[in-house]
Amino acid sequence: MGFEVLLKGNNIIRLLEGLAVALKISMISVLISIVLGTACGVLMNMKIPVLKQLLRIYLEIVRIMPQMVLLFLVYFGATKAMGINLSAETASIIVFTFWGTAEMSDLVRGSLKAIPLIQYESSLSLGLSRFQMYLYIIIPQIIRRMIPLSINLITRMIKTTSLVMMIGIVEVLKVGQQIIEANRKTAPNAAFGVFLTIFILYFIACWPISCLSKYLEKKWEN
Repeated sequence: MGFEVLLKGNNIIRLLEGLAVALKISMISVLISIVLGTACGVLMNMKIPVLKQLLRIYLEIVRIMPQMVLLFLVYFGATKAMGINLSAETASIIVFTFWGTAEMSDLVRGSLKAIPLIQYESSLSLGLSRFQMYLYIIIPQIIRRMIPLSINLITRMIKTTSLVMMIGIVEVLKVGQQIIEANRKTAPNAAFGVFLTIFILYFIACWPISCLSKYLEKKWEN
């Protein structure tokens, strides 16, 4: 079944280290995306036509453009065409933050629209500035809804980080391919055992996060 290759040397540890790389990239990207996405979502909700249109174009670009193309564009395009020296990990964080910010901004925009208009008008009538209104009145109301959605974004980020192997980052999937190639002659069925193990590792990483998201949604619906 190919599981025997995992017992050779430190192959299991290498897989875990590869998973740690994927988790690191996804967690950093999500944290930045939550902050930038919240700001962009608030800006999209403001009545500034030019700004709203620019953010809408940004959102559509992210929806249309595959993440792999963005990875190639940032990593190879920036380093070759513009002479910017980017590490593969930095390029990955930039791309996933670019994607995650758009996702979060759309979620925030939808949540803000669900707030009754009277709350905006009441806040302004009390003499609060728009910044104070969002900081003290509006944003606290959408936090409960946004936290489960933000947690769900983490699982999507973790799964999508498998693409970073295409620009040379040695994450869990890349490590798995290296193990299979190194044992190609002695263990021709190694692919099944290695990829099944990778599937289990991803499941272990994502399932508790997914459960937490569902738990918070049910808890805060009541």
